[in-house]
Amino acid sequence: MMARTTRMTTELALLLALSSLWGASYTFIKIGVETIPPVTLIAARTLIAGTILVATLRLRGLKLPASKGIWARFLVQACLNSVVPFTLIAWGETRIDSGVAAIGNASMPLFVALLALRFVRSERATGFRLFGLLLGLVGVGVLVGVNPQGGWSGVVGTLAVILASLSYAAGSLYTQTLLTDVRNDVLVAASIAWGAIWLTPFGVLQAPTSFPGWAPIAAVLALALLGTVAGQLLYFRLIYRYGSSRASLVVYLLPVTALFYGALLLGEPISASAILGLVLILTGTPIASGVLRFPRRRAAVVTAP
Repeated sequence: MMARTTRMTTELALLLALSSLWGASYTFIKIGVETIPPVTLIAARTLIAGTILVATLRLRGLKLPASKGIWARFLVQACLNSVVPFTLIAWGETRIDSGVAAIGNASMPLFVALLALRFVRSERATGFRLFGLLLGLVGVGVLVGVNPQGGWSGVVGTLAVILASLSYAAGSLYTQTLLTDVRNDVLVAASIAWGAIWLTPFGVLQAPTSFPGWAPIAAVLALALLGTVAGQLLYFRLIYRYGSSRASLVVYLLPVTALFYGALLLGEPISASAILGLVLILTGTPIASGVLRFPRRRAAVVTAP
C-alpha cells in the first residue's frame, strides 16, 4: 500500500511539474508569434533545444543509435510528437488566446483512448477511470463554451490545436513502443534533432526581415529550455513509468496553468465558465489517473447454516 501511494504521489508531482512548464509554453508561444512567423518560431525552438540535448548526451558519454531502422522510427516519432503539433499550436495561437489553445489541447487524452481501442489494449480506460476522463472532457467543453473566440478564424485556430492533440496522442502511443528499446533521454534528443532538421529550412525561408525585440527572443529561449528540453524529458519519463494514457493526463492540467499565465502576463480574461470548467478538470484528472478511487466493497462472508 505504501509503495502504491508513493508511486501515485510521484506521478502526480511529475504531472504538476510538467503542467507548470507546458502551461507557460502557451504564453511564450503567444508572445513569440506576435512578431515571429510560427514555423520560424518552432524551428528556432527545436534547433536550440536539439543542440542542447545532443550536446548533453555527448558530455554524458551517450551516443545516438547508428541503426538506419531506428532512425526511420525516430523520424516518425518526431513528426508526430514535435514537428506537426508544435507548428499547429503556434499557428493556432495567431488566431486564439493562449488559454484557449491549452483548452483545445486538453482533448488529447480522448484521442489516446480512441486510438488505444484499436492499437493498444493495455492503455484502454475503463470503469471509474473512464468516468474521470469523461468528466475532464465535460470541463473542457464548458471552458470552450458555445460562442467560439474570434468567430470563424477562432474556430480554425482551435481546430488546428485539436489536430495537434491528435498528433500528440498518436505520438504518445508510438513513443511507448520505442521506449522499450531506447533510453528516454536519447529518444528526446533524437526526436527534437529530427524536428530541427525538418523545420529549420522552412523557418529560414519565413524568417522576418527585421530582428525581433527582446520579448520574443526571450520567449523562444524559454520555449527551448523549459518547454522543450525540460518538458520533453519529464513527459517521456512519465510515458516510460506510467504509460501513454496516464502521461497524457497532463493536458487536463494545462488549461489551469495556461489560463493563469495568460491572465497574469497577457491580460487574457477568465470567465465564470472557465472557473467551472477548471473545477471539473481538476476533479476528473486525479480520477482518470487512478489517484482517486472508490473503495472496493468487501464480499460478504457466507457461513454454513
